[in-house]
Amino acid sequence: MKLALHWQILIALALAAFMGSLTGATAEILGVSWLAIYDFIGALFLNALKMIVVPLVVSAIIIGVSNIGGQGGFSRLGSKTIGFYLFTGLIAVVVGLVVINSIQPGIGHNQVPQIETNTQLMSAIEGKDAGDVVQVFLRMVPENIFKAAAEMQMLGLIFFSILFGYFMTQLTGPTRETMHNFWHGVFEVMMKITDLVMKFAPYGVFGLVAASIARTGFEQFENLAWFFVTVSLALAIHFFVVMWLILRFIGKLQNPWLHYKAMFPALLTAFSTSSSSATLPVTMANVEQRAGVSNRVSSFVLPLGATVNMNGTALYECVAVIFIAQLFGVDLTWTQQILVVMLALATSIGVAGIPSASLVAISVILLAVGLPAEAIGLLLVVDRLLDMMRTAVNIFSDSVGAVVIARSEGELDLFKPVAIEAKTENQPL
Repeated sequence: MKLALHWQILIALALAAFMGSLTGATAEILGVSWLAIYDFIGALFLNALKMIVVPLVVSAIIIGVSNIGGQGGFSRLGSKTIGFYLFTGLIAVVVGLVVINSIQPGIGHNQVPQIETNTQLMSAIEGKDAGDVVQVFLRMVPENIFKAAAEMQMLGLIFFSILFGYFMTQLTGPTRETMHNFWHGVFEVMMKITDLVMKFAPYGVFGLVAASIARTGFEQFENLAWFFVTVSLALAIHFFVVMWLILRFIGKLQNPWLHYKAMFPALLTAFSTSSSSATLPVTMANVEQRAGVSNRVSSFVLPLGATVNMNGTALYECVAVIFIAQLFGVDLTWTQQILVVMLALATSIGVAGIPSASLVAISVILLAVGLPAEAIGLLLVVDRLLDMMRTAVNIFSDSVGAVVIARSEGELDLFKPVAIEAKTENQPL
């Protein structure tokens, strides 16, 4: 199609909103519900993205680490990456803390809200405590790498891939060249498959969003409107202000909006899939092809970021816990709020490795400050849309990290406007 990919996805989003609200969850066509059709289309696209995540991540990190290790810069690049992710994660949580204390969406209610026990939700978080956060770090060293790959335990896969790539540099002669060529070939093949999958992105986005709207409609956001506004505002500040300032003054980009434009397809994919891991192939393609970051940097920084760098998630956890405290009339001291900040940052780092993801992370923080874990059921009304938004913030922060670190590594030839336009017109990514 002649339309650029991001325009196709935007059209798909508009059609999904229209069709989802029109058909609802019960309408049928030829005896088949529209909802089942949406689910089939969305699941097919999401499965295709997930299918390529493991081989893409493993090959990308092995190649990236072997290139870095061969040049003697592994420890330098690794420390820069982790430092950047901790820095932006802390800023995100502080932004959330400031906004929630300024708006105070949970204050003003005359009575404590009644909590309806959600059996499925409580079974997911039953028995969870701070020890489950520690278990995340144990998953960094998987006892079975093939089991880790089958279950998409990304922390374990990343750790193994880093080790494999580093010790590949210790090989000599034709063996080292053979291994490098093999993994480079795997990476190139996976990027071509990514290009193919992304040609069908508008259809997948349509199915995912239409199914969500058909199930819940738009009325779901009325009861927690102020909480929704608070989280959205905090995410917007981090996305448009903090990230812009980092690109401008740390990444030294004269026009940071070029990066927003380059990442538009990845942002739309993240918004529709609500998965940083599933969006990773698109993020890597956009950062390399549209932003001009080298594969040496992107293949190390982005897979690591998709697992441990969750700015939007950390911000959401902080805001959610303080909102629930406000609802229940609990006045958290500054010491307790600092504890919330630290726990939100710590749990967000390993949230992808914890069963039930952010639900468990939020329950751990609630219990730490003396609030009932069941209260997270109140957030489920608006969680889906906010999950889409915070995932977009997560992957954008990863991409900003790639640009900043690439710049610090001496890559000056980034963001040629002509090249970006040309690739937008002629390539799916």
